[in-house]
Amino acid sequence: MKFLVCISNVPDTTTKIIFADNKGLNSTGVQFIINPYDEIALTRALEIKEALGGTVTVINVGGVGTEPNIRKALAIGADDAIRVNAEPTDAYFVAAQIADVAKKNGYDVILTGRESIDFNGAQVGGMIAELLNLPSISVATKLDITGTDAILEREIDGGKEVVAVKVPFVASAQKGMAEPRIPNMRGIMTARTKPLLVLEPVAADMLSSSSSYELPPAKQACKMISPDNVAELVNLLHTEAKVI
Repeated sequence: MKFLVCISNVPDTTTKIIFADNKGLNSTGVQFIINPYDEIALTRALEIKEALGGTVTVINVGGVGTEPNIRKALAIGADDAIRVNAEPTDAYFVAAQIADVAKKNGYDVILTGRESIDFNGAQVGGMIAELLNLPSISVATKLDITGTDAILEREIDGGKEVVAVKVPFVASAQKGMAEPRIPNMRGIMTARTKPLLVLEPVAADMLSSSSSYELPPAKQACKMISPDNVAELVNLLHTEAKVI
């Protein structure tokens, strides 16, 4: 069983976001991590590999600065890694790079996280599937494979949905599919010698771009109203909050 797990490089969830002239993230002093949903996908791929045999390859579209987190993925247990040397500025461009690699290597299962926690676009997995003409199962909370048959579970409004599919396919992972692993010392040491292939990007259109960024307005101070002063409360709800 050959797995390809897509990982993205995102700011740590505790990072204070600062924009440089509203044109992009000011990355000075920012700690980057593997996208948490991608870590879930990676862990489940490793669990299945350990049970059934096979290989797990991680792929990232990004500059050389992403390599520390690629090495972390190798330390967690991935067998090898691929970095496409390009900035991931557009979801379609990223999907096209991953799809091109996947076409050449014949993976059985391609996994992504449900979305990246920086842009929250949730687009890449579906685009990869479309470019490869493969089934796509989004936001899966469970994945089991027997032979060439896979059973996935998804949460839907009011219940759960169980999906059966043959390999190859593309799926995006949601919380619940696996518990992310922490690399141990042996994994960290062996990650240094595992292969990391750097590829130049193939020609692909960038179909979207961001024109500017801005932070949401700061929350206003909370006003405390005495429970005995109903008239003032009604007046504020009417004149300031404008909800009545």
